[in-house]
Amino acid sequence: MDVDDKATFGQFYELFCQGVVGYGSIWNHVLGYWEESKLRPEKILFLKYEHILQEPVKYAKILAHFVGCPYSKAEENQGVMEQIVELCSFKKLKGLDVNKGGGSSTNNLHISHADFFRKGEVGDWKNHMTTEMAERLDAITEEKFKGSGIEI
Repeated sequence: MDVDDKATFGQFYELFCQGVVGYGSIWNHVLGYWEESKLRPEKILFLKYEHILQEPVKYAKILAHFVGCPYSKAEENQGVMEQIVELCSFKKLKGLDVNKGGGSSTNNLHISHADFFRKGEVGDWKNHMTTEMAERLDAITEEKFKGSGIEI
């Protein structure tokens, strides 16, 4: 496959499961950061996408505190957190020109930036993967994270 060819979802899925995508296995990265977060919790903050979607303002506040820029009471009262959540929303980020064009190539497969933005909803995998594909990912994840303490 030529580097200019666009990867199908199935091609990318296979490479992802094998851990041969740009920068390597996602599971190895997560485990490395997870272990480091236990040694230096002030340096690495683990958040779950589902939790952020459920309570975005709460997690914006947690993140701001973590990076040393907590919101003041005045900012909270003025709705600054809500404004930042809106500016960082999936809809807003998906609409940025920088995320509409271009892309990256790995293993001779080109993946456009737009492919990283679908709906931003929990459970949207059902529109892109078969049950078997999801079960395979779950099995790989369970095996890779077994004994680590990471809760999925």
